[in-house]
Amino acid sequence: MSLRSTLAAAFCLTSLSAIPAHAHEAGDWLFKLGVTQVSPKSNNGSVLDGTVDLDVSSSVRPSFTVTYMATRHIGIELLGALPFQHNVSGDAGLGKIGTTKQLPPTLSVQWHFLPDHTVQPYVGVGLNYTHFFDTHTRGPLAGSSLKLSDSWGFAGQLGVDIKLSDRWFMNADVRYIDISSKVKLDGQRIGTARIDPWVTTLAVGYRF
Repeated sequence: MSLRSTLAAAFCLTSLSAIPAHAHEAGDWLFKLGVTQVSPKSNNGSVLDGTVDLDVSSSVRPSFTVTYMATRHIGIELLGALPFQHNVSGDAGLGKIGTTKQLPPTLSVQWHFLPDHTVQPYVGVGLNYTHFFDTHTRGPLAGSSLKLSDSWGFAGQLGVDIKLSDRWFMNADVRYIDISSKVKLDGQRIGTARIDPWVTTLAVGYRF
């Protein structure tokens, strides 16, 4: 089962959320450790005056989040992960033309709807900063210098915490993140990579 399918199943559990549970309280810290999949949208921009369309592959890595509950309903969360690695391919018979790594720390403000329930859904909005590094050319571009600029963008989030005990809980969430990066080849800008991924996470959490 894919991460996105598992997330959908988790949200179906909201029908069971009438059971009282220990709430996230103001001043609590929530630490979550899990796995995150970054899935770029299907159309990832173009280079060389629009003559070459780009395709950026998905990547899965371990991840963590730290959330501070400012109130019982409002949380402030930071997402972090090990570096994601993506293959960059071009159409027109080019195939794989490069690889890159990226770190996408994302800071979000969340609204938790049902803090007293076993299943606690929430929504969030925030700001993403994506740092690209260790970018290398492959295939027909081998030997050239390829660079992707860092990106700032909006992030939207939909998630759910499922209480297991007073302190432990399961978590699933999905985010849409606006990530666009200027592409340079041998120092000359040749286009823009529009990654705009869906970012899906499954995690185990602990409330301090």
